[in-house]
Amino acid sequence: MKVLLLSRYGQLGASSRLRSYQYLPYLESRGFRFRVAPFFKDAYLERFYAGGGKSLRHAFGGYGRRIASLSGIRAYDLIWIEAEALPWLPAWAETAMARAGTPYVVDYDDAIFHRYDYHANPAIRRILGDKIDRVMRHSKAVIAGSEYLAARATAAGAARVELVPTSIDLSRYPQNPSDPGAVFTIGWIGSPTTAQYLRSLTEVFSAIARYHPVRIIVIGAGTADLQSSDFDVEYRHWSEQTEVDDILRFDIGIMPLSDTPWERGKCGYKLIQYMGCHKPVVASPVGANLKIVEHGTNGFLASTESEWRTALLELLHSPDLRARLGRAGRALVEREYCTAVNGPKLANILCEASGR
Repeated sequence: MKVLLLSRYGQLGASSRLRSYQYLPYLESRGFRFRVAPFFKDAYLERFYAGGGKSLRHAFGGYGRRIASLSGIRAYDLIWIEAEALPWLPAWAETAMARAGTPYVVDYDDAIFHRYDYHANPAIRRILGDKIDRVMRHSKAVIAGSEYLAARATAAGAARVELVPTSIDLSRYPQNPSDPGAVFTIGWIGSPTTAQYLRSLTEVFSAIARYHPVRIIVIGAGTADLQSSDFDVEYRHWSEQTEVDDILRFDIGIMPLSDTPWERGKCGYKLIQYMGCHKPVVASPVGANLKIVEHGTNGFLASTESEWRTALLELLHSPDLRARLGRAGRALVEREYCTAVNGPKLANILCEASGR
């Protein structure tokens, strides 16, 4: 079966890497043949993560490449779209596919529809506010990374909605927990665009550090402005090759979030990574976090500074509790959040959507 994968990014883009690329070897073993056509080249993200901002030149190049890819869709049995074919344009491509009888599936790991329907510019809201609903409605299947995203697809009238959580490849993660380090370590992994959530905990970290030495490891955020004389911060460059080893240095993994519509669509991937490394977690009770974290069993949910401080201190003072919660988290990942479980489900969705 021939599939055209219209991804958003190359290998550097987390959404593309995790929602599609990591499954390709398995899917190819099932008989799928792929042509991968990302909208953005890796140079776009390399520039952005280096602090160079978003490049219009790379964006315009993306439109050219995408239009060229769309011109050959009749050669494929199925089109697999990450979010939308043409960002910031109406759903022309998806509507044309539906009218021509070209089946497509569309995948979401973020509430990208809020980029349009909550936009500050009323013209954008008027022209594009229901764009993603149209994309969902015309598809053969919507693959959603969280219940919030799946609910939007159902409300949009999608013919089929499948929940496939963002998952990890457990072959990259150790089967046994790592030993604790000499200094109690709280860790976070993310990107420059999500570092804003981490800064909200500066006072919590300071309060803990007044009573106990603590180190904060920040992966992938550049510098998150957590400078404080109360605690040490170690910034680590993200790479696919080192991310697991870096997480293994944590004692606790955290995921603070604001409670807004955009955050409610997030899929909790960093929690899955922490749990895959046998780490207990503390997270804001927002979106997919509520499904992933069973309070007191594999981690803690915390809303206020007081709740964050209490949860972190309880874990700090009890290595046995950390180990128990870490084991429970790892077991959850093995049951529900790994590619070995979700790869076959994804293969079936693609097969059925193509009509083959």
